[in-house]
Amino acid sequence: MEKTDRKIIVAVTGASGMIYAKLLIERLSQMIIAPGEIAVVFSDTARRIWLEETDEEYRPVSPAKLYENDNFFAPFASGSSEYDTMIICPASMGMLSRIANGISGDLTARSADVMLKERRKLIVVPREAPYNLIHIRNMEQLTLAGAIICPASPSFYSHPATIDELVMTVVERIIVLSGFKADTYRWMVDDR
Repeated sequence: MEKTDRKIIVAVTGASGMIYAKLLIERLSQMIIAPGEIAVVFSDTARRIWLEETDEEYRPVSPAKLYENDNFFAPFASGSSEYDTMIICPASMGMLSRIANGISGDLTARSADVMLKERRKLIVVPREAPYNLIHIRNMEQLTLAGAIICPASPSFYSHPATIDELVMTVVERIIVLSGFKADTYRWMVDDR
């Protein structure tokens, strides 16, 4: 496996759908050309949901490194850091709201604020249904600020046969949005 000098952040917040985060972190770690570092941050609620939904505690595997959500001394809490992409997956609507409204009370929200102010890539993956007007307005606010909203809405045209394959339709979309190459099914291009 070859590594790039890219450093990215994956923040896992308290929404159901930990399989998205699990497969995303695994996929990023195992790419042929992987990021040099994957900084992983969990909210307290996300840790509990991860354990509930995966039956295991998260343990980082290189190039992933775990940071505590109250650690404002993490390098990516500052715009002087070299982290170029942040993915929040799954993104709770509470976290999405705090970021959209500039409330940086933890490392996840502060890091997202840094990404926006430095005009770097912020990908927010909400896992919620249905949306209310407040959710939609907060997503609009983030989009206007430069974030990419990528709902955890899987696609079916590749004929996924398992839950993991279905989830990977979203994960591969996130990988591509992050600027990495992915060998993924493309509509009306592949005959898989």
